[in-house]
Amino acid sequence: MTEADLYTVYKGIYFHSLANTQNFKYFEEFSFRPDDIIIATYPKSGTTWMQEIVPLIVSGGDPAFVETLPNYDRVPWLEHYRNSSLNLQEKPSPRMFTTHVQYNMMPPSFFEVKPKVINVMRNPKDAFTSLFYYSEMASYWVNPGSQSNFLHKFLDGKVAYGSWFDHVKSWLNAEDKEHIMYISYEKMIMDLKDSVARIAQFLQKSLDAEVIEKIADRCLFKNMKKNNMSNYKSVPREQMDQTKSEFLRKGIVGDWKNQLTVAEAEYFDAVYKDKMKDVQYKFAWE
Repeated sequence: MTEADLYTVYKGIYFHSLANTQNFKYFEEFSFRPDDIIIATYPKSGTTWMQEIVPLIVSGGDPAFVETLPNYDRVPWLEHYRNSSLNLQEKPSPRMFTTHVQYNMMPPSFFEVKPKVINVMRNPKDAFTSLFYYSEMASYWVNPGSQSNFLHKFLDGKVAYGSWFDHVKSWLNAEDKEHIMYISYEKMIMDLKDSVARIAQFLQKSLDAEVIEKIADRCLFKNMKKNNMSNYKSVPREQMDQTKSEFLRKGIVGDWKNQLTVAEAEYFDAVYKDKMKDVQYKFAWE
């Protein structure tokens, strides 16, 4: 069996072993509502963080939702195998969803209805570093092997959810950008309170300064890590072995400097420069 056999391939892109044809059929036929909220990220780019922030904003700061429901149920993945059993079409508005797919792969209803999207981007070197550790501890992801081999696979897009470069560019090149908010992991680290305020404004949710501050404090990495509905501690060890690496591992900017060799970082930079040469967007990490 080749490594490619361990993935599910959909529209030319690798997906992890939990994906199947039935998932994608459900995904393609999904009906959106105008007031849906979608968190669109490449893996390991702040998804779990945003799955904590957005429900708290929507609830006006009430922590009950994030304390009683696992993040994969409170803001479920649109392309996830469990969705057909969650009765998503019956959930009251505003519904909140997560997706790791590229913009051009979204279902037809998405382009017709144009729900709000929060697109979170992260320095690809840090996304790579986090994904490397995650792939070692999550049994349903293909084992990364050596760091050097995984680095080349990552840069070539031969990993689950495909190329970081294609993913980021697809959302940056989206049409109807007025319903998309672009934010970076780095800016959230720099000023979480301001980021929460901006997200609330985008979602047209009026919150006073005290509520914004409470949400920001609750969503600090050290505090989120204590929330058993967000740290995946309830997931069986055979699926997620957190003795190898914690799901909420470090939550910092620049950890790639502790991971990549000088030669690997230089190679990464060369590929990045080539792949992103036509992108005008100014990223926080540049």
